[in-house]
Amino acid sequence: MKKKKKSGSIKRIDLQKFLPRTSGKAAPPGTIEYIGKQQQTPAVIEVISYGEQEIKREKVATINDLQPFLSTASFKWIQITGLQNVAMLQQLGDLFQIDALDMEAIANTTERPNTEEHERYIFVVLKSMQIAPKTQEVTVEQISIIIGKDYLISFHETSAAMFEPLYQRIVASGSRITKVTPDYLLFAICDLTIDSYFSMLESIGEAIESIEDGLISSPDASYQQLIYKLKRRLFYAKKIIWPIREVIGSLQSSLHPLISDSSRNYFRNIHDHAIQIIETIESLIDLSSSLMDLYLSSVSNRLNEIMKVLTIFSALFIPLTFLAGVYGMNFKYLPELEWKYSYFAFWGIVICAIVAMIFFFKRKKWM
Repeated sequence: MKKKKKSGSIKRIDLQKFLPRTSGKAAPPGTIEYIGKQQQTPAVIEVISYGEQEIKREKVATINDLQPFLSTASFKWIQITGLQNVAMLQQLGDLFQIDALDMEAIANTTERPNTEEHERYIFVVLKSMQIAPKTQEVTVEQISIIIGKDYLISFHETSAAMFEPLYQRIVASGSRITKVTPDYLLFAICDLTIDSYFSMLESIGEAIESIEDGLISSPDASYQQLIYKLKRRLFYAKKIIWPIREVIGSLQSSLHPLISDSSRNYFRNIHDHAIQIIETIESLIDLSSSLMDLYLSSVSNRLNEIMKVLTIFSALFIPLTFLAGVYGMNFKYLPELEWKYSYFAFWGIVICAIVAMIFFFKRKKWM
């Protein structure tokens, strides 16, 4: 079997994404302040609108440019990429009459996944975890969603590219496009987010197999660091997915008029997926713990083998040391020293002793 590379198995993960943070300022509740990693790119506003016959996708420059879309009866999916522009978020909140506390949570990228129901809309916070194909680094992003009667607003930190397959599905729906309601679109976004966890866990499972193979064949100290990184990634994933299970469960049992009965069945399905992911994470955590036990056991066995070889060599040299010590003494009279063949007899005794000891060790299965 081809041995996998250790260096690419586990990469860094952004710890700041998992630590709740505040601005540190004594601002009143509801104050919108961006909390997260600063981005150089400006915010992008994209609108996907569709009716019974057609679908349109276009970018707008400002929040005021959304006004023409709001005057139509067609469904609007508004994607906001980049959360640094606090003034834009404030303007958007005023336009859609979004609660100030919800807008504050949208700007804080360290929020815990949760859901809030209001009379006019539903607010949902999700977390996506993906592994970059080239660098194998874990990227964690917050996805905030607001659904209303005929619109859905999604807020993304850096890019909405992970939802491009969803847009293609909407385009391919053809005459069934009117069935893509806000609550169904919310389900589809949650489904894609949970699917990203499956991909991440698959990558972790492959890393566990690679580490396990390496530990069995040639364990070394570098595996210890890989195992700790692996366990840390699993604990981070568990920290994110546990509350998302609660979010999906709340949406499944919600009696809000924006959630239809058919969509509740869909949420029930992905709720089962969330439970399955949690069970998988628990199993992988146990496996990663057993990897450390395997590492310690392999290192101990390797040390025992080394000590065994050294002990055997030491035992073989015991008769040599004894004979050399006896005939190296400075007594005046040693009869064997005057014998013509004493040197050859000495080496004959030494060789016979070594052969006899090797035979004894083999018989006892110590070698």
